Amino acid sequence: MISLCAIFAALPAAAQQLPPGVESARLLPGWTDADGNRISALELRLEPGWKTYWRNPGDSGLPPSFEWQESDNLAKISFHWPAPEAIRSGDELTLGYHNLLVLPFTAEPVDPAHPVELAASIDLGVCEKICVPAHLDLQAPAAAVDPDPEIEAALARVPEPLSLRPSCTRRDISDGIQLDVLLPRQDIDVAAMELEDHPEIWVSTATLDPEGTGTRATADFVPPSGKAFDLDVTDLRITLIGADGTVEMRGCDLQGTASAG
Repeated sequence: MISLCAIFAALPAAAQQLPPGVESARLLPGWTDADGNRISALELRLEPGWKTYWRNPGDSGLPPSFEWQESDNLAKISFHWPAPEAIRSGDELTLGYHNLLVLPFTAEPVDPAHPVELAASIDLGVCEKICVPAHLDLQAPAAAVDPDPEIEAALARVPEPLSLRPSCTRRDISDGIQLDVLLPRQDIDVAAMELEDHPEIWVSTATLDPEGTGTRATADFVPPSGKAFDLDVTDLRITLIGADGTVEMRGCDLQGTASAG
């Protein structure tokens, strides 16, 4: 017997009760690549004036979280985040998307000889003048044969990786670590710093100061303990947003530890 939960998850989001600000939500069919990976995406259409958040929301906001327990033959999900908008409201900076988010991902199978069946339970934040938490239960239809142009267009908006590792200096602060990173560009509007695979560590919006031919970006990294910790700079990911586009850098070359200010 098919459970009511399974029937509900299989319904298009439009047939479910949608959260405020959401016009439609679905997992796109996508396609299966030559290695047996399923290429799919979350498509989230928002009402005019509404936004949702990037994986690092900035000064405030709720990043999307996904649970995949109801999927079949799924070993791993890897997201490919399109470059976010820098959204300023007064002194607050958030990173996210207006109107439409197409978030591609690669679903690796347990057994490449069999298809991956995708079902997701998703929690995210959507905002107009106020922000509200939203929940979605979605199930993807069977994969198509050919690549989806909508997903391919979203993949083309993923930030370009830079192989350069900038120099950096760390110092202990009262509730964590402060990191100074010397970036090789001056045309930077936002330098969003994260520690990969450590979402529990809060990272402040980086302050930007011209230095030589580049920019010094300074951000605080605060763990749940509220104490200084051994920050591994190989986990650092920096997304640079500027007039010339968005690029991503991994890691930095630690030059030393500065005295606490």
